[in-house]
Amino acid sequence: MPNTTSGTATFDKTFSIEEILEEAYERIGVQDLNGYRLKSARRSLNIMLQEWGNRGLHYWELRETNIDLIENQAEYHFFRSAADDTSDSNRAQATTNQTASTIYGMDDVLEATYRTNRTQSTQQDTAMTKIDRSTYSALANKLSTGTPTQYYVQRFTDRVTVSVYPVPNSTAASKDMHIYYVKRIDDAGDYTNAGDVPYRFVPCMVAGLAFYLAQKENPETVPQMKLLYEDELNRALVEDGSSTSTHITPKAYYPNV
Repeated sequence: MPNTTSGTATFDKTFSIEEILEEAYERIGVQDLNGYRLKSARRSLNIMLQEWGNRGLHYWELRETNIDLIENQAEYHFFRSAADDTSDSNRAQATTNQTASTIYGMDDVLEATYRTNRTQSTQQDTAMTKIDRSTYSALANKLSTGTPTQYYVQRFTDRVTVSVYPVPNSTAASKDMHIYYVKRIDDAGDYTNAGDVPYRFVPCMVAGLAFYLAQKENPETVPQMKLLYEDELNRALVEDGSSTSTHITPKAYYPNV
């Protein structure tokens, strides 16, 4: 008789923050989870998620949207959260699937194009070049108007600012800047929440948190926990890579030449 399976694949969605903390503590031999330990572990989890951001381990947070270009406006601001938002006239207005919205928690812009005829079959994208601070600083007239071909990203504590050059003129103002951006990983909030990571990073998240907690609770297990963490991290990174078509070309061999 065939075995019956659950028919679901949502463990990563239902695996709560509290369960993540419990699993990590169990791995270092801690069973008594009082209120302070849970609070300390959640803090460590949030620190680790920010460490992942520094490593660039959050490309599952890749998003795309259109920035509505505005005549004579060079800068477009994306705030960290609604609490950081102000009545800023340079707040970026994004349009995704024809719905206007304000984007919070952006970490960086990876790619951008100047897009015309966004909603039509004649839509056309022209690649824009991402430039660094030195290149942007060297621009003689940063208020020169025209069709934007370059952009410069500044990442502040409370916002990301995208500066375009040339500044949109009246013609460009009716067009869009289509961007691919990375969003920050959501904080570990309430204990009943799930972690903001895909299933392939769940083992890595638990192993990493166990490594962090071992430094505070069970120092002699730190070397072992670190090895396990790095091993799970490497496996997750390999699985998270973008795959492309593979083409194998046989090597020609001429034995008598």
